[in-house]
Amino acid sequence: MIPHLHILLMGDAKHRFKQYIQIMIKQFTFACAVLVATTGQGWADKLSLPVLSKYLNGLTTVQAQFTQINPDGTLSTGKILIKRPGKIRFEYDPPNNALVMASAGALAIFDPKGNPQPESYPLNKTPLGLLLDKNIDLQRANMVVGHVYDGTATQVSVQDPEHPERGRMDLVFTGPTPELRQWVVHNENGEQTIVVLNDVQRDVAIRDYLFNVLREIDQRKKK
Repeated sequence: MIPHLHILLMGDAKHRFKQYIQIMIKQFTFACAVLVATTGQGWADKLSLPVLSKYLNGLTTVQAQFTQINPDGTLSTGKILIKRPGKIRFEYDPPNNALVMASAGALAIFDPKGNPQPESYPLNKTPLGLLLDKNIDLQRANMVVGHVYDGTATQVSVQDPEHPERGRMDLVFTGPTPELRQWVVHNENGEQTIVVLNDVQRDVAIRDYLFNVLREIDQRKKK
């Protein structure tokens, strides 16, 4: 559903991927430990599903920088814009320069070197659609398949209760006041893509045209 999602892990790529994951986990854990040490405020238990549902439903607009660990072990960076419900935009930095956006129930992937027409997929058939739902209820039957706390962060694994074969999404939060820090998308082929958020800004003004797929197609045709 995002660039590199269909690349299989093989040989050295798989080894590099594991190394990247280990590095990212160490950096994330260290950052959480520093946060606790500097604020003097730890939290004793995992964040509850009702608390996390309320937090996610309260995310109207989000702007952040992201680092993406692709299934083949490569790294991508860029800017992400979220406007719930239903809208998201990934702007990838050079040399990738890809663009991924979702709106009107569809996920569109634009190839900067290819046809101005994007590859398009139904948003509700991807794990990402779970994050963009109008009403997120983590207490819905069979939606949450994992809910753990490792001492620094709470991880919730979610899936479409009616179509678990479409993959799942692991959401990672720090607390005690929830903050979404990263997610891991597991697709139907067993591949995983990690997205780590940085410089997160909430409740920012984001114009709707940034999620307009037809407008983006027209602009690319004019180039």
